[in-house]
Amino acid sequence: MRVYLPATLAMLAHLVYSGEFAPVSGTAFALTPMLRESYAAGDTEELEYAAMLEAARASLRLLSAELDDDPKALARRVVVAADVERVRLRPDLDAAAVTVSGPVPVTAVAAVHVDVAEAEEAVRAAAAIVHAADLGDPDAEFTLGDAEDHEMAWYAPQELPFLLELL
Repeated sequence: MRVYLPATLAMLAHLVYSGEFAPVSGTAFALTPMLRESYAAGDTEELEYAAMLEAARASLRLLSAELDDDPKALARRVVVAADVERVRLRPDLDAAAVTVSGPVPVTAVAAVHVDVAEAEEAVRAAAAIVHAADLGDPDAEFTLGDAEDHEMAWYAPQELPFLLELL
């Protein structure tokens, strides 16, 4: 199953260094039956994109904590797309939420999505208020929308060392 794992640039660097990705609490997002049912229309590609956007929002939550520790860190959302065999559905968390068991080897990574430099200001602002948006604050949700309006760039796994070197 294709899963979308929320990450940060620091986690991406660890993936390149160690050869495996350890998702926080095993949390990932995927095209689940519940996600499919929650949309009136949409093909597989569109629904997988919706799952990827959920992972991008979760990346903001991880980035929020990272920026608290290091305010000068690059503000970029990161989503690792991987193909894994064993997932457990988590409808108690979200329609697209799943849990993967254990670390994901780099050989299972299909692609990585990362924000481009032009998104940094909007992503930094969104990371600062993502928890307020989770609690229903409409102004915070508007700020999140500004970040989500930025498309993330796509990278093949073999490009990751070069991407990290250039950042």
